[in-house]
Amino acid sequence: MGRKEDAARKAKAKAKVGGKADKHADLLDKVEKEKMLKDNNVVRAAVLDTAVITGVLTSSKQSLDLKIEQFSLSVYGKEFIKDTKIELTFGRRIGLIGQNGSGKSTMLAALAAREVPIPDSIDIWYLDSEAKPQEVSAIQAVVDVVASEHARLEALSLKLMEEDVEKHADMLGVIQDKLDKMEPETFEPRACELLHGLGFTRAMMNKHTKDMSGGWRMRVALAQALFVEPMLLLLDEPTNHLDLGACVWLEEYLSKYPNTLLFTSHSEDFMNGVCTHIMQLTQKGTLVTWSGNYATYVKTRAELEKNQLTKYKKEQDDIAHLQAFIRSCGTYKDMLIQAASKQKIIDKMVEAGLTEKPEVDPIYPFAFPDSEKISPPVLAFSNCSFSYSGKKEDHLYENLELGVDLDSRIALVGPNGAGKSTLLKLMLQQIEPTVGEVKRSGKLRIGHYNQHSEEVLDLEQTPLGFLQTLYPNGIVTTEGMTKMETPQWRGKLGMFGVSGDFQTRKMKTMSDGMKTRVVMLLISLVNPHCLLLDEPTNHLDMQCIDALAMAINNFSGGLVLVSHDFRLIGQVAKEIWVCDNKTIAPWKGDIQSYKTHLKKQVMKKFKQ
Repeated sequence: MGRKEDAARKAKAKAKVGGKADKHADLLDKVEKEKMLKDNNVVRAAVLDTAVITGVLTSSKQSLDLKIEQFSLSVYGKEFIKDTKIELTFGRRIGLIGQNGSGKSTMLAALAAREVPIPDSIDIWYLDSEAKPQEVSAIQAVVDVVASEHARLEALSLKLMEEDVEKHADMLGVIQDKLDKMEPETFEPRACELLHGLGFTRAMMNKHTKDMSGGWRMRVALAQALFVEPMLLLLDEPTNHLDLGACVWLEEYLSKYPNTLLFTSHSEDFMNGVCTHIMQLTQKGTLVTWSGNYATYVKTRAELEKNQLTKYKKEQDDIAHLQAFIRSCGTYKDMLIQAASKQKIIDKMVEAGLTEKPEVDPIYPFAFPDSEKISPPVLAFSNCSFSYSGKKEDHLYENLELGVDLDSRIALVGPNGAGKSTLLKLMLQQIEPTVGEVKRSGKLRIGHYNQHSEEVLDLEQTPLGFLQTLYPNGIVTTEGMTKMETPQWRGKLGMFGVSGDFQTRKMKTMSDGMKTRVVMLLISLVNPHCLLLDEPTNHLDMQCIDALAMAINNFSGGLVLVSHDFRLIGQVAKEIWVCDNKTIAPWKGDIQSYKTHLKKQVMKKFKQ
């Protein structure tokens, strides 16, 4: 008994020491990971604190390609991505698509934070937030980051050569190429080139980042990422804070990105210009990679699903025919033999694997209600000039003469800072013209969306609870005040794509796209005569953008749209107004001809 007790005591002590060692190792891993994230300028997203992510690295640690199998992702216990494969082949430019709330942004954040095993030698840059507000110029903010990256690459190159030159040959080649491009004496000119492409003037480049808006600091962060040129660049809606000109420039720039690029975007035009592949996050939570850009993906998928549906219907018809024969056989012995033979055919078909019915992406045909007609002029600008300072030399606009009526379908385009959002504020009477007058019908109700509209939501509430709190007595319709019960509110939310458990989840747990859908519902409840929409697509998926276009086209009132989405403008706008040089002038062609015009300007920048 003494020997047994002694052995048990030793085993217990050993387990205790081992446990401490494991904890120590875990702590070291955590510290090392945090250091690595800091070195790569990645901030771990808060959503990952409530997420469970698993995955197995199946590619070589020395490979430039990245393959992760058995990848799963769940948040708050809800599984979004299930036992699938991520394959990022070096040099591919991949557009990640999927419905709002499907987990795309969380997946990018998980990869960036290395929540799954990714070799240390693959540096990652994840762009989802703006550059820090500091007392440094935009130029210096870019140069400082690149200088730090240059030093890191030199140290890494030395480390890999000391370990094994042959083993790390591919990696060393890529690092050396990057170092050759990152000549310290060219840091400032290159930083200026990138900032200029993203819309900065020389004066703005020298402005401190602490004095910039979030949108301009996002452009600084984008310039940092493009200059660093990581082996794996992760971008979450990179065009959200850009005007059309900067979108065209970025499209051209990223179309030549030499390393691996994985990004989300709601812009079909942008993905057509950049992508070599599309990664689809399906409704089942799997990842499917398609060759080609977005247009190729749509065509290939449609053809595949058409063939799949034909095969599915044939199999189901064959099975139904066989089952009908089996049911007709009765109890006669010779007929039972035939029935058993037919059943064997069905069993073999099932065993071989039946074709699944293709899943169609859901469509949310939401609508803005029709309102009573208003006699023109609905909105009229008479000899209007405006400046925020009130001084003539600061005028954003001078001598504007224009009008908006209920049959207007106008897209405002032009560079950032030219005054597109300011024009909408004048229409809303949030500001008054310095000179002249904006006449607005007293009966006019406006449905307004801007990039800060989500701030009206109480994120601690659920969409259903929020609406019931906001409209306790019901809503005004063409029939008068209408009391809304829970089923009616659920129906309204469902029409805007907020369905299932999303209706009863706190809005702080929802994606930006889902929040935008709730805001669109609020706009419809105003029963507007005119829609003023400032970048409404920033967080919407393709299906919801198409639904928005359909809702606008079916709407009986007027529209003034500011958007960097060429496709949406092409779907809904009848007029293009160019805001620039203190005035507004109609564009004679369509939005694609305007894009061609911008592209020519961009190519001049590239040549210069």
